[in-house]
Amino acid sequence: MRAAEDLNPLIPHVSEIVIGLVVFGILFFLIVKFVAPNFEKAYADRTKAIEGGISAAETKQAEADARLAELEKQLADARHEAARIREEAREQGAQIVAEMREQANREAERIKENGKATIEAERQQAVTSLRAEVGTLATALAGRIVGESLEDDERANRVVDRFLADLEDLETSRQAAPGVNGGAV
Repeated sequence: MRAAEDLNPLIPHVSEIVIGLVVFGILFFLIVKFVAPNFEKAYADRTKAIEGGISAAETKQAEADARLAELEKQLADARHEAARIREEAREQGAQIVAEMREQANREAERIKENGKATIEAERQQAVTSLRAEVGTLATALAGRIVGESLEDDERANRVVDRFLADLEDLETSRQAAPGVNGGAV
């Protein structure tokens, strides 16, 4: 019965323990010698790749930030330039408007002066024509009143000249006294 006590399934045999320890030692040696360095190498490579990727990403981000800052500066400069150009255009527009107004004023003054000159010439022509007609009527009327013919040129000229001189004196006296008949002839 002792043999039955010697074979306890819960307690391993010494030979199994020794074989298990030798196999465990060989496996441990193989893992430490071949497998662990490959894992360490893969881990180091992966770490380097990640760090390189992070470094490259940081470099790219820095370049992108610098490019963005440069573009923002260019945009701000373009906005300032556009504002300056708009302001210059406003100033030039105001200057052109002022020049055009001045030119229009000069042209209006020239037209006024031409109009005044034309009116004065027409007035002089009308006065001359009126004087000739008045002279003819005065000669005819004077001939009827006097009862003799004033067909004689010299006599007619004297009568007309005297009549016109009297009219001019009357006009001059009216202009000298503006209260009488409003100064109008």
